[in-house]
Amino acid sequence: MRRGRVLPAVTWIYVTWSLLPVLLAIRFAFNQGRSRTSSQGFSLRWFWTDPTLSVRNDPTLWAALQHSLVLAGLAMLIATPLGTALAIGLQRWRGRGSGVSNILMLLPLVTPELVFAVGLFLLFTSAFGFIGLGTTAQVIGHVTFSLSWVVLIVRGRLVMIGNDVEEAAADLGAPPWQVLRRVLLPLLAPAIAAALLSTFALSIDDFVVAQYMASGADTTTVPMRIYATARAAPTPALNALATVMLVFSLLALTLAWLLFKRLSRGQEAGVGTFAAGTAQ
Repeated sequence: MRRGRVLPAVTWIYVTWSLLPVLLAIRFAFNQGRSRTSSQGFSLRWFWTDPTLSVRNDPTLWAALQHSLVLAGLAMLIATPLGTALAIGLQRWRGRGSGVSNILMLLPLVTPELVFAVGLFLLFTSAFGFIGLGTTAQVIGHVTFSLSWVVLIVRGRLVMIGNDVEEAAADLGAPPWQVLRRVLLPLLAPAIAAALLSTFALSIDDFVVAQYMASGADTTTVPMRIYATARAAPTPALNALATVMLVFSLLALTLAWLLFKRLSRGQEAGVGTFAAGTAQ
């Protein structure tokens, strides 16, 4: 009985402690005055109504937000199809070297991000100096560390699906391309949607890789702007910018979860019907 009360209590204490700084930062994003420590009313001033200091009207903050969204959008559009193809290939590969390839694919997940970023920095300033630093390098960096997450999500779905449905489609005369396009990819749709939006959330919040790959003010992201401004007596516009980023991240993760649940529900029913029909 005591254990049943202690564990929920510890959980709620941890959740409250974790959310309290975030909630305080959000509260002062809506402050009427310039203070970031004392309440001075409620206002949307720091989001868009202030003519010079709000997120919408401060060119440095607005440019950082736009650049973060561009990087996140490019990262998810490139990493998701590449990661899906890699997941299918690694799941089907049973030859020599498959084990090593699976381990290498997981290395970005366990490599410290600082080490990863420094390695990319040296790569783009020496061996691939023709690419150099900037937006292209930032996109490549984000795609590189996002690929492993896409592979994990899609391979988890592949394990759940198994090979039976593909084999049944092949037995019915479907060529490999038709099996991939009309059977496998629709069944992978929940995982692909989840990987797409998870990649967006991972990229939009990244600081270390974006910082090392940046080449100037035009490649500054929101996390970089927050870090650079936080120690210089900033206005609550910085809180407002962080709040906007938080909303984008939460929306991406929530949408990924809803899409996964909805598509999975429909796919399970479709797989069951297909399997029953092929068994008759």
